[in-house]
Amino acid sequence: MIWSFSKMHGAGNDFVVLDGVRQSIDMTPERARALAHRQFGIGADQILLVEAPNHPQADFRYRIFNADGSEVEHCGNGARCFVRFVHEQKLSSRNPLKAEIATGLITLEEADDATVTVNMGQTRFEPEAVAFDSSDLTGTREHDDTLWSLPLANGDTVNLSLVAISNPHAVQIVDDVATAPVAAQGPLIEQHRRFANRVNAGFMQILDSHNINLRVYERGAGETLACGTGACAAVVAGIRRGRLQSPVTVHTRGGDLHIAWDGTQLTMRGPAVTVFSSEINIDRLVTQYRNRTAL
Repeated sequence: MIWSFSKMHGAGNDFVVLDGVRQSIDMTPERARALAHRQFGIGADQILLVEAPNHPQADFRYRIFNADGSEVEHCGNGARCFVRFVHEQKLSSRNPLKAEIATGLITLEEADDATVTVNMGQTRFEPEAVAFDSSDLTGTREHDDTLWSLPLANGDTVNLSLVAISNPHAVQIVDDVATAPVAAQGPLIEQHRRFANRVNAGFMQILDSHNINLRVYERGAGETLACGTGACAAVVAGIRRGRLQSPVTVHTRGGDLHIAWDGTQLTMRGPAVTVFSSEINIDRLVTQYRNRTAL
């Protein structure tokens, strides 16, 4: 079976984007893993699948699969690429667009400067919103936020802000993201037993009240060059802790994202770039992927 696709990125966070409106796409975890594999596939942090909507008010539905094949709720950088893909592929000329994601509807608008602004939807902070087991733990109040002290398997203890923006996030403040223990702590936080659905681990360095540096270890993908929902979660956490003021520019390894939050409305603006478009025989790819990864 031949699938047409586009390879895209938003601030270096890269995607394989598939049109499930004009072609039949039966996505499985194995197919997602094969597509995302950087040696045996196309290579991507996530796979985005654009489909006809189920919700009557949506223009499209889009689904997100991590590099490990798991399906997740939302992806901020992917949302921007979704808009660019829909317009470039002439699936729709509507602007703004309404997209159906796993947790509801979001609104997205492409600007003349090639950036896309996404209304990120509902933000929540209670432990159950990120499926965090807080039993026998005591949260520490900092301004409007609650910090949770979490011991890790390597002996470290981290103080985390919990933020749900469809995806679950756990954000800590570090002195310098360049030397932050992202590789060591990231997977231990992501897979900690207290997070029932795993979590995205954010490492935020505050430069001033309107600028931060950020690295994120993402569920099912590892550290990425940028994480859109992670950028939003970090900014919201920083504002709630009294350390930041909206708007905030988030400097990631892949580029800058611009986040605004007034306590209710949360928006993200950033780039969306198409690298190339092509076709792939998905059955042949999966067979090759099975053979080579089995060795």
